[in-house]
Amino acid sequence: MDSFGKSKKLEISHMKWQLHFDMVGLCVSPYFMPPQAQTLYPDSMCVVVQTGPSNLSIDNFATSTHQDLKTDIQIKGTYTTGENVAIWNGRKLVVYEITGDKSTIRAAGTFSTESTICCLYEQNVYTIEQGKVQVRTFQGTVKQLISFTEVEGQPVTLEVCSVGTENGIIKLYDLSRREAKQIGTAKNMTDVISHFGGFVSLRCNCAGNKVSLCIKKPNGSTDSKLYIWDTELDTLQYFNFETGKGEQDDFAPGTMESDQETAEERGKNQAARDIAGRFPISHFWDPLETKLLVCETKSLPNQQSKLNQSISLTSSMSRATLEQPPEMMIVSLFVTPENGVLIQDSFSMKKSHSSMLGMQVPYYYFARKAEDTDKADANAALDESMNRPQTTAAPSFTSKAVSRRTMRDFIGLEDADKNARDAMMNFSFYLTIGNMDEAFKAIKLIRSESVWENMAKMCVKTRRLDVATVCLGNMGHARGAKALRESVAEPELDARVACLAVQLDLHEDAVRPLKNCKRYDLLNDFYQSNGQWGKAMETAEMYDRVHLRTTYYNYGKHLETKGDVNGAIPNYEKSETHRFEVPRMLFDDTQMLENYIVKNKDKQLRKWWAQYMESAGEMETALQFYEAAADYLSLVRVYCYCGNLDKAAEICNETGDRAACYHLARQYENNNEIKQAIHFFTRAQAYGNAIRLCKENEYEDQLMNLALVSSPVHMIEAARYYENKHDGMDKAVMLYHKGGNFAKALDLAFQSRQLGALQHIAEDLTDTTDPELLQRCADFFMENGQFDKAVDLLAVGKKYIEALKLCHQHQVPMTEELVEKLTPAKGVAENETDERNKILEGIAEVCMNQRQYHLATKKFTQAGNKMKAMKSLLKSGDTEKIIFFAGVSRQKEIYVMAANYLQSLDWRKDPEIMKNIIGFYTKGRALDSLSGFYDACAMVEVDEYQNYDKALGALTEAYKCLTKAKMKNQTQQEEKLAALKTRITLMKKFVTARRAYDEDKDEAVKACQVLLEEPELDSAVRVGDVFGFMIEHYAKKEHWKAAYACMEEMRAKIPKVNLGYYVNMRTIEQVHSALQIPLGRGTGAEINGFQAGSPGDEETGEEVEEDVIDDFADD
Repeated sequence: MDSFGKSKKLEISHMKWQLHFDMVGLCVSPYFMPPQAQTLYPDSMCVVVQTGPSNLSIDNFATSTHQDLKTDIQIKGTYTTGENVAIWNGRKLVVYEITGDKSTIRAAGTFSTESTICCLYEQNVYTIEQGKVQVRTFQGTVKQLISFTEVEGQPVTLEVCSVGTENGIIKLYDLSRREAKQIGTAKNMTDVISHFGGFVSLRCNCAGNKVSLCIKKPNGSTDSKLYIWDTELDTLQYFNFETGKGEQDDFAPGTMESDQETAEERGKNQAARDIAGRFPISHFWDPLETKLLVCETKSLPNQQSKLNQSISLTSSMSRATLEQPPEMMIVSLFVTPENGVLIQDSFSMKKSHSSMLGMQVPYYYFARKAEDTDKADANAALDESMNRPQTTAAPSFTSKAVSRRTMRDFIGLEDADKNARDAMMNFSFYLTIGNMDEAFKAIKLIRSESVWENMAKMCVKTRRLDVATVCLGNMGHARGAKALRESVAEPELDARVACLAVQLDLHEDAVRPLKNCKRYDLLNDFYQSNGQWGKAMETAEMYDRVHLRTTYYNYGKHLETKGDVNGAIPNYEKSETHRFEVPRMLFDDTQMLENYIVKNKDKQLRKWWAQYMESAGEMETALQFYEAAADYLSLVRVYCYCGNLDKAAEICNETGDRAACYHLARQYENNNEIKQAIHFFTRAQAYGNAIRLCKENEYEDQLMNLALVSSPVHMIEAARYYENKHDGMDKAVMLYHKGGNFAKALDLAFQSRQLGALQHIAEDLTDTTDPELLQRCADFFMENGQFDKAVDLLAVGKKYIEALKLCHQHQVPMTEELVEKLTPAKGVAENETDERNKILEGIAEVCMNQRQYHLATKKFTQAGNKMKAMKSLLKSGDTEKIIFFAGVSRQKEIYVMAANYLQSLDWRKDPEIMKNIIGFYTKGRALDSLSGFYDACAMVEVDEYQNYDKALGALTEAYKCLTKAKMKNQTQQEEKLAALKTRITLMKKFVTARRAYDEDKDEAVKACQVLLEEPELDSAVRVGDVFGFMIEHYAKKEHWKAAYACMEEMRAKIPKVNLGYYVNMRTIEQVHSALQIPLGRGTGAEINGFQAGSPGDEETGEEVEEDVIDDFADD
């Protein structure tokens, strides 16, 4: 109860609205009524506001009267009908009567009740007690009880013409008779709202055919949708404040492309974005207009947290230009069954207002905050909450507790008659739904310029520029019509809307669309034109940096116009125009200007001030400022003017400033001090003047040095001078050469027989040089035996054939650089291409003769002769490049040539070479050669590794390749195939016998014996290997005589055979030892070329025998 201590500092937190018609709505709040309450009865414009625990403030705007009421109870709720006021505290209800002249208030009745929500209608009081609605007289006599079934639930919301229960049932009642009578059937909201959690509030329109309801979700939070029940059509519509769209437009975002939107759709979408992210907290119908509904909305908690987070991450500079959405907004809606629920207007509620009380065309009513009530005055009572200027005077009546705001569409029509108001309401409605024909019909009789101006302002909100054009015409607003017509050049609709808003002085409405379309250049111009320089500079700094300097400049001009010189200077500096603007601005105050220049330390400004002082004859001051500005030319100029040439020379020598040195040199030349003049002309790099003086005064020692560092023009000029000197021919040749006049240089060199100079000049000759001159030089070098120089010049002159003949005749080394010089550029014509190829082949032939095989290969390739290129490469022996060239050439002959070359290498030790040989023969379709290579592989496997398995595989591949080959000599091919087949058969028998040895040894030996009888055995299988196999077998069986017999037979068949090559030496020794036969007995007893047991060679023979045995053991 401490909160009631100060009666004028209490917050208003709840209100009720009493409609004027013969049907009363009953409303029970589902929450406890707060200690403060307020009620507005719109028909009589009577407002009752609680200002203290027991105090009421009663204001009647119709009669402009104010009364204060002190009650005997602490007030928890109040209700008024304009003629009566009811108050209650949960235990007692008191009814007061306001007299007809509105000057006196007296008690009309009192009774005890625990109801916390009550309504008045005529002489009846409606309360909710014990789950029923009770109808009482002012003295408390119960006249009627309205009961509800258990299925319907107990009533929890009560409003004129409607009752809502805890189970979601809504009932309407007719109070025009003696007793309240239900109208129609009840509506169960749980059937049509899936997430229904309970009623927050109900409101009925003046016709009783529409009921707006605010509900809560099952989790207790308020639903962002406001629902409207049409009792006649029994339909339910809604408006979603979270998206800012009605049911007819509440589709998922992004389903429509912005490029496809019409102007009307774009305006609707922008209006939706302005109010999105909110939920309703109260709603009111107009007491006379059945389709006009207004809502007080608040930002959703999650939207506010996102906004705070984005602001916290935004720099302080951009926060000034960031438009923060207001927490509380008022949104007015048109509700129709045909067009759905549409936005009529929206604006933010001022922070000085605590809540909305209601509306009645043409006003909205608001309750002031307690701390704001003492600040109200007569001039601000109506206009304080409006965002735009009023066009009519405010009424004289002022209320400290209540404020009202004129509706956007009715500015200028506050005192108009009913017909004018109806016409404007119809215009607003038709404009909202987009029916322009009906909109203009509704206002065709209105002639007031203020009304047309108001309608033009409406077009800013609705973005209907076509309508705005008509309104501006009827207003006679020529400037606005012209600006709107010119704004068509702007591609963005929002930019054109902002132009209209500016012409109508709707500054806030101009800022928002410019930010939406990101036209910060126009926003910057608007802020400048409106005098909001802080925002203009912040906008330029953050978003419009291209106009940042212009903004600072304009602000500086603005401050200069106001006389704020000190404020203008920094802005001129930021715009980088201070070097001109500040001297202009301070020109009449020389002392202040000098102080600024000294303090600023800008060289250009100091130079300007020095020039000004010089023009005023203040030479010493001018010199000081010239020196501070580092303007050495002006320093030297002034010192020369004052006759102090020594000081000027000192400055030139110290700084080396070219302009200063040139000026001083001219002074010395005028004074006939030639050496000093030449020196400073040289420092100034004015070599032409220095050379001129040297020639005029015959300073030849300096002339040559100056000419060499000067331009070609001056070199040629000096060369002409030396050409006329009998001892200056060498210098003339050099200067003509350096100056680019090669013809003259060569001519003089030939005349004076300067061979060294000719060599230097020849190095710089190009194909643009005169061909005769090139030929002359080449002939000169040939006469002097310098054939390499002659070849170079012939190549430069594109005489390639002659150059090649010279290279061939005199063996001029073919370097890569020379070869490239001799290579002609690619021609377009066919004859040019043929000629070029001949020259390339000539270059290659010369390279071949000089064993420059790689260069020859390159040139043959460029000439398209890949065969010769391959032959050159083969001579080089570069295996890697041969393999690469064969791979990229993709010619059969080249593949075969590469394979033949690789076969000449030691391919047995390099598997990669063997792989390339097979690949190249295959790609070259040389299957007969590939067959021969496989045959060679088979022989290697037999001779070196005794691997008959691999040898058999190689022979088989050779047979396959030869079968596929297409030899010109078919007879020879058939003979080779027959021979291969025989060899394969014999080798296969031997391999089979060796493989079968483990299973049937005797049968394997018999197969070998049969094999030895083959007459052509040695062409496929070495006879020694067959005998060796049999000897090893007999030795293992210890059939020594059979083994020795095989050895003897082997010696007979293979004279001078080396037994150790086919049979293990240990086996041989064992056989001889078992039969007690000396090791050296018999023919072919030599082992590894030595006679076994020969006198004097015992030690050597033993060593060799050991080596052979080791070798076989390794095998």
